[in-house]
Amino acid sequence: MAITLIDEEKLRELPDEERFSICEKTLKTDKDESKRWDAVWLAGELAENKNESDPMFKKVSDLMEWILKNDDNGVVKHEAAFQVAARNMRHKIPALVDAALHNESILTKHEAIESLGLMRAFEAEPLIQQALKDPSPDVRETAQFVFKRFARLKNQGEYKPYNIL
Repeated sequence: MAITLIDEEKLRELPDEERFSICEKTLKTDKDESKRWDAVWLAGELAENKNESDPMFKKVSDLMEWILKNDDNGVVKHEAAFQVAARNMRHKIPALVDAALHNESILTKHEAIESLGLMRAFEAEPLIQQALKDPSPDVRETAQFVFKRFARLKNQGEYKPYNIL
């Protein structure tokens, strides 16, 4: 476990499928965004050190995309964007781009762009260009940061996620 997260329900002690089901239910039905944030993290851990062919990795990554598209809280969506990058869910790059360009939350836009930079999603560079025209100075600043990072890391190899914290 990379960080100590409050796990009041002791979900980490449950089998993965049961843990995932509880996290998913929390994310889709609970009104308390602090519980949903915890559920994002606890679900994200289930994808740690797995690859795209693992069924749990796919379930978790699909859940992160659902959060980006459907949750009503920018902090929760921010965490989902981070989990996509931290777990290297490359097939969810389009969901990050969509969040970066079209989400109502500046916090979510910022984290989606930053996550694209972390993942070295060079293929999204032309789309991230649009964020340079965002009304929010924070979103524009994040896009500028990512372009500088891309320029620095272009020939540094593929992004590999590491244990978080």
